[in-house]
Amino acid sequence: MAFYITRRLLAMIPVLFVLSVIVFLIIYLIPGDPAAVMLGDGASPETIEALREQMGLNLPLLPQYLRWIGHTLQGELGDSFFMRQPVRTALAEHLGPTFSLALLAELVAIVIAVPLGVRAASRRGELTDKALTGFSLFGITVPGFVLSMFTVLLFSVQLKWLPVSGYKPLSDGLITHLKYLILPALSLGIVQAALLARVTRSSMLEVLNEGFVKTALAKGVSEQGIVYRHVLRNALLPILTVIGGSFGALLAGAAVIESIFNIPGMGQLLVNSVQRRDYAVIQGVILFVAFAYVMVNLVVDLLCTIVDPRVRLK
Repeated sequence: MAFYITRRLLAMIPVLFVLSVIVFLIIYLIPGDPAAVMLGDGASPETIEALREQMGLNLPLLPQYLRWIGHTLQGELGDSFFMRQPVRTALAEHLGPTFSLALLAELVAIVIAVPLGVRAASRRGELTDKALTGFSLFGITVPGFVLSMFTVLLFSVQLKWLPVSGYKPLSDGLITHLKYLILPALSLGIVQAALLARVTRSSMLEVLNEGFVKTALAKGVSEQGIVYRHVLRNALLPILTVIGGSFGALLAGAAVIESIFNIPGMGQLLVNSVQRRDYAVIQGVILFVAFAYVMVNLVVDLLCTIVDPRVRLK
């Protein structure tokens, strides 16, 4: 296990290096002088030049990257030009809402998708299986922001059960915290559940066709016992992989939902920073989300080795 973990950590180094280069070059992919764009049309040449010097834009490209990556490795991601605070402080303030939303949305997806996928696989061709196909098509074709409008209309406007928008931290109480997150979590989780349910069904069907399942049935073992004790465990590897990928996607792609529900998370921070051309924050958010995505995949790979020790031998 120690050798496998070391090998996976070493494999992350070139990935993180490529990510750092891409994130650093973002500031140069936008047309125009970044300092002039940030200051606006009314800025004087002296003010623009002072900001260029402050941001290090007057240096050649390679020294700029080495300076930036050196500070990044020390945890210094620069300062926000508009918020007047370090980028890492801004990230820390906005991480909690995004993490809570992504975790709750992932739980919604798992609770919906895994039982539905297992049931559809064990009842292949029946009504449950056909219902899963319809649900999957619905989840794949309907964007989360469209679904969010219907959930708000039903649960907030018509039934008045949940608030329309806003956010309350966990310190205000778990129930209050969840009341503000359940609608955006449903909007994101149902979309993720569509894919996860299909993968669960396919993985379950593959294992159900194995010889040990037929042998167990022939010996009189109950179908429910086989499905949940043996088949589901052997089908977990692709399911875990999709769960890890969807959780990373939720961390990275909740910007629209956070903007709709006015949740002060990483997505809303990124959207606001793009509108204001706050390049240091844009770089910090993208780098952090990319790093988190890589780490989530590492955790999923480690979980796969626990579920199936043969994985670490590959």
